[in-house]
Amino acid sequence: MERLEDISLVTQVAVFHNRRAFDKLMREYQSPVRRFFLTQTLGDTQLSDDLAQDTFIKAYTRIGQFQGKSSFLTWLFRIAYNVFYDHVRARRETTDIDTVAVRQMNSADGDGNLRMDIYDALKLLTDNERTCVTLQLMEGQPIEKIAEIVEMPANTVKSHLSRGKKKMADFLRNNGYQ
Repeated sequence: MERLEDISLVTQVAVFHNRRAFDKLMREYQSPVRRFFLTQTLGDTQLSDDLAQDTFIKAYTRIGQFQGKSSFLTWLFRIAYNVFYDHVRARRETTDIDTVAVRQMNSADGDGNLRMDIYDALKLLTDNERTCVTLQLMEGQPIEKIAEIVEMPANTVKSHLSRGKKKMADFLRNNGYQ
């Protein structure tokens, strides 16, 4: 979606409370937000969907705060980033029987083993490394946008990316991937 169209839709939502305009924004950006959460939650689709829903609710209620200094997607990723870290702070993740069952179901499909190995590699990363790697490799965000989303200097983002990618590559190489 073009930036000008995004601003037009945001204006319609903020000024006229046009829900159809917000639905159009949501349809356009729900996939990247869900992918972001799916990676951050290491494959937990139910939690990812819940967090994505929270993100869009917050975006709708705060849309009047969007200033257009960045793209709508960058602003939305910033909300998603905050929603995820609020979740992490509020609830310590533990492995339980449901997590194990989801993992076994995911590994039953064709590329499930690779997917689970990638999630296992992502577990080795710090939260900041995982976020930066996800935004760059899976969402295609440039370093400058990642820096804006996570509110870190670009060089810090580069450091997180470098360390994160090295850890993942080492893990995957040690598990038989080239």
